[in-house]
Formats: sequence, C-alpha cells, structure tokens
Amino acid sequence: MMLVSEWVETLWTVLNVRPKTLQNYKHQYRRYLKDVMGSYELDLVKPVELQQCLLALPPQTSRHCLMLIKTIYREANLYGHTKANPSIGLKTPQIQLSEKKFLTWDEVNSRSWGRYDEQIRFLALHGLRWSEAVAITESDIRDGFVYVSKSVYGPCKSKSSIRKVPYLGHFSPLPVSYKPMQKCANTHGVTIHSFRRTYAYLLKTQGIHVTTAQRLLGHSDPMMTLKVYTSVLDSEIDDAGELLLRAIS
Repeated sequence: MMLVSEWVETLWTVLNVRPKTLQNYKHQYRRYLKDVMGSYELDLVKPVELQQCLLALPPQTSRHCLMLIKTIYREANLYGHTKANPSIGLKTPQIQLSEKKFLTWDEVNSRSWGRYDEQIRFLALHGLRWSEAVAITESDIRDGFVYVSKSVYGPCKSKSSIRKVPYLGHFSPLPVSYKPMQKCANTHGVTIHSFRRTYAYLLKTQGIHVTTAQRLLGHSDPMMTLKVYTSVLDSEIDDAGELLLRAIS
C-alpha cells in the first residue's frame, strides 16, 4: 500500500493544473498537511486527525487545505490506489466576511504613492489583476485600449479574462515582485487588489452597466461584479436621503 507522501510526489507530476496552482498545492501540503497525513498509508489516514488540523488553521487556509485533501483522494481513486476518502464530512472554520476597504479614484489621485505613483494610478484606472498588470508591455497598449491576453504565470486563467479595456494613461512597467507596492498600499490602509475595486466603483459611479463592467473586469461570474457594485459609501446614503426627500416634496 502506498504512503500519502509517496502518492503526492507522483500526483504533482500528473495533476493537470496551472503552474501557480501547483505551486500553491505543494506549499499547502508541505506546510500544513505532510506532518498530519504524509506518513500514513492512503487507506489509513484518520479523519479525526485531519479534522483537528483543519480546525486549528485560519478559515481561508483551512478551506484551501480541505480542497487539496479532496484533490489528493479524488486522483488516488481515479488511478486505483485507494477507495478510501477521509475528506468526507470534514468541516472548516466559518469564514468571517468583513467589509473590504477601497479608495475612490479621487482619493487615489490625491495621494502620493512615492516611487509607484504611475503604477498605482494605472491599476486604479484599468482594473487589472496584479498578475495581468505585471505582464503588460507597451505593445499591449494600442488604439486607445489595453489588451489583456496573458498573466505573469502564462495564459489568462479563463476566457473571460482575455479582454480589452479603455486606456486612461499612467502606464509604467510594474516591478516583478508585488511586495514593494503592497507595502506602499498598506501605508494607506488598502491592498494591491483594492485598486480593482477602485476601478469597479469608478465604473459604477459613471453609470457603466454591470454587464459591461463584468467584461471590463474580466469576471466569468456576474455575481462577482454585482458584489463589487453593491459597495456603498456613507456619502451615497446621504445623497439617497436628499434624492428621496426631493422626490416626495
């Protein structure tokens, strides 16, 4: 009977996933799962030990690890190495959703971002994912549009990610590592991903229809766009009150 770690080493060579996904899987297994299940035979892994491990992890990490355990055993079943599946019935801590902070374009534009002034304004005005923006070169900007067809990891992750967005200026090549820019964003209380929300909010306030925004943001699921479009600032609540009073006067 094969040990889990023996099977996992084989699995990395046959699993059909993107390089970045495979890198994440390897990291998750090595850091969180190997000591818990690696030395067991595939059929003898104890669900109670996996459950204890998952409950001790942060909610998002726990969910990723559970997905990996399911992948390990799905593929092991497919290749005939086991009929067991200790992932059945396992639970992860509940993810606590908090309101995601973002800045409006006016707030982004009025602040100093140091050496990354141009790059951050470019992100805020075009809504590209970090991995997409890093891959953009001057040849991808033409005829008034930014053409998105790749990421730093290779091809775009989905057909909906391949798109063009109106070019609004401020392009400057992004550094290969996101960490310096992330540190810069953190000083203003946001993250690199927050600038996608800046762009989405700009589309919303300019009356761009949600289905158009979905294409510009490269979302495959319109519900993702709707979640961003439901972001509401306190000033909008005040404005709504004034509009309603005006309507009934």
